[in-house]
Amino acid sequence: MTEKIQAIRGMNDLLPADSHHWEYVESLLRTWLSDYGYKNIRMPIVEDTRLFVRSIGEATDIVEKEMYTFTDSLNGDSLTLRPEGTASCLRAVLQNNLLYNTTQRLWYTGPMFRHERPQKGRYRQFHQVGIEALGFGGPDIDAELVMMTADLWQRLGLAENLRLEINTLGSSAERAAHRLALVAYLEAHQDSLDEDGKRRLYTNPLRVLDSKTPSMQAVCEAAPKLLDFLGDDSRRHYDDWRTMLTAVGVRFTENPRLVRGLDYYNLSVFEWITSDLGAQGTVCGGGRYDGLIEQMGGKPTPAIGFAMGIERLMLLLQEKALLPAAPAPDVFIVNQGEGAACYALTLAQALRQAGVSVVQHCGEASFKSQFKKADASGARLAVVIGDTEVQGRLAVLKPLRGEGEQRTLAASDLPAAVAALLTAA
Repeated sequence: MTEKIQAIRGMNDLLPADSHHWEYVESLLRTWLSDYGYKNIRMPIVEDTRLFVRSIGEATDIVEKEMYTFTDSLNGDSLTLRPEGTASCLRAVLQNNLLYNTTQRLWYTGPMFRHERPQKGRYRQFHQVGIEALGFGGPDIDAELVMMTADLWQRLGLAENLRLEINTLGSSAERAAHRLALVAYLEAHQDSLDEDGKRRLYTNPLRVLDSKTPSMQAVCEAAPKLLDFLGDDSRRHYDDWRTMLTAVGVRFTENPRLVRGLDYYNLSVFEWITSDLGAQGTVCGGGRYDGLIEQMGGKPTPAIGFAMGIERLMLLLQEKALLPAAPAPDVFIVNQGEGAACYALTLAQALRQAGVSVVQHCGEASFKSQFKKADASGARLAVVIGDTEVQGRLAVLKPLRGEGEQRTLAASDLPAAVAALLTAA
C-alpha cells in the first residue's frame, strides 16, 4: 500500500467542522475593524530575508532560531516565510508610497511561520490579525488601540477572561542608559541566570527580565527598572496614556518587566493575557515602534500596532463555549425518479434566488437514506420530489423541525411558501 503523506508537524488542516467558527470570528473582526476606520492591506507570504533581520533584530529568538529561510534556486536570493506581519506591512507601505502627506490605519490577516516546538496554542504555521496605525505620534492613538481591543473582547464575550498589562520602553537613548546598568547588574548575578539568560546577557538583556524560570524571578524583580531612566517626554507620554485608558474605563496592570520579543519597540507596549490557556497566555500584544520606518529607509514616522493570534483566540472561545453552532441550510431537497434530479435543480435555484439556502441530494439513494441526510443537515424544511411531482410540476414541502404538516403545492408557489414558514419560525 502506498504510504500516506502527512501534514508537516505544527502546520494544521482546518476542517469543515471547525471552519465555520473561523468564518464567524473573521466576519466579526472585519466589522470591528471597519467600525474604527481601519483598511485592509494584503502582503506576500515570502519576503527578502534582510527585511526581517533588519527590522526584528539579529539577536531575537525569531531571527536566530525560528525563521523558515531558504535560498531561491533561480537567483540565489535568501527568502523567508514571514514570521510576523509588521515588517511586511511597512515594506509594502514604503514601496507603494502610502505615507505621502497622510496617515494610515491598516489591518491584515493571514498565516505566519516560525520553526519552534509545536504545542497547544503555539504552531509552526499560525494565523494573526495585525493592526498598524502610522503617522500618529500622541498617546491618544495608543489609547485607541487598547480601547478597541477591549471593545473586541466585549463583542466576543471574553471581557472577563483577559487582563491587560502595560509598560513603557522609553526612547532608544533611555534604553541604552538602562542597558548599561542592567548588564552590570546581571553580570553580578550570573550564577542565578539560566542558560537562556546567560546567552541573552549581552545581546538582548531586556529579554532576560521576561524570563519565566522560577529560580530567576527574584533576580529579575530586583533588576534596575527602565522607568527610573525615563526623561520628561517619555514619562509624559506614559502618564497621558495611562490617564486616557482610565478615562475610557480600561483596567490595566503596570508590568515593568513587559518588554515584548522584538527589537523595534519603544515607548508604549501592552499585552492582553489569559490564565485559561496554560503557558501560552498572550492572546494579543503590541506597542510603539517610532524608529522602524526610518530604519527601513523611510522618513521618520511615528507608528504603533498590535497583533493577535487567531488560534489562541479560537482556543479561548472554545474553552468558554462562545462559538456558534454550525449553520444549517434552510431546505434539503430529497429527490428520486425519472427526471427528478433535473427538476430538483431548477427548484433549488429558484429558492436560492429568493434568498433561501438549499442543499440538494445528488446521486442515487433511497428516500429513507436521503431523509436521514436531510435530518442530519439541520435543515428546517425538506422539499420532496418524486415521479408525481415531476409530472405535475409540483413539490412536497415537509417541516423537519417543530410543528407543521406536509403539503403539496405548485412549483411556482414554493419560494413564497418556504419564505413564510422560515419567517414564522
